[in-house]
Order: sequence, then C-alpha cells, then structure tokens
Amino acid sequence: MSAYGFAHLRARRPHPEILEYLERIQDTLDPFSGRFVIHGTPVEVVEGEWPGSMVLIEFPDVERARAWYRSPEYQAILRLRADHIDGDLLLIEGVGPDYDPRERAAKLRAEAGYDAESGAA
Repeated sequence: MSAYGFAHLRARRPHPEILEYLERIQDTLDPFSGRFVIHGTPVEVVEGEWPGSMVLIEFPDVERARAWYRSPEYQAILRLRADHIDGDLLLIEGVGPDYDPRERAAKLRAEAGYDAESGAA
C-alpha cells in the first residue's frame, strides 16, 4: 500500500544550501521508488488557515518511506533543508483502493458505543 512523506514547510530563509538540497534529493529517492506528488505549489485555502507550503512524496509502501528517511544518503543532506526551513515531516501510510469511509465511521461508532440509529451512546 502506498505511503507518503508529507512536509508542511513554514518559515523559509533563502540560502544556497536549499538549492543544493533540491539538486540532491531525487538521487536519495530513486533507490526507494520515491516520487514527488506535490512540491511547494500554491495552495487554495478553502477552510481555516495554511501558513507555508507543502511537499508530498509517494513511496510504494511505508517500509520504503522509512528506509529513505533513515538512509545515509538522505541524512547527509537533511540539514541543508532543516537548517533553513522550519517545518514538520510526517511519514503516513495511505489507504487502499477499496477504502470506504463508512466502514471507518462504523468502527469509530462501535468503539465509542454510539447507537447507529439514534446516535446516542
């Protein structure tokens, strides 16, 4: 099942090391079949606030996402970004093609003890 590296990047401080990071990151992704899905493109905020930009990298599975992040090649360039851009990076396992949010709701309802008809506990 696909997994994702999601970064919420906030305060950027322009620096030549960020350009070096961008020039080198793809070589760290290739051995783990990682690919950019979103990379700092403008966002349209339709609810709430969104300070900053986002990056989304897709991997075939969460094991490869973890292996990429922990790899010596990525760790060698990580500071080039982290020293100049404030943000958060998450590794997230995706849902499969048969995912149905109604099944998730039923599970949450059962865990909370809510009655499906009345909604009451």
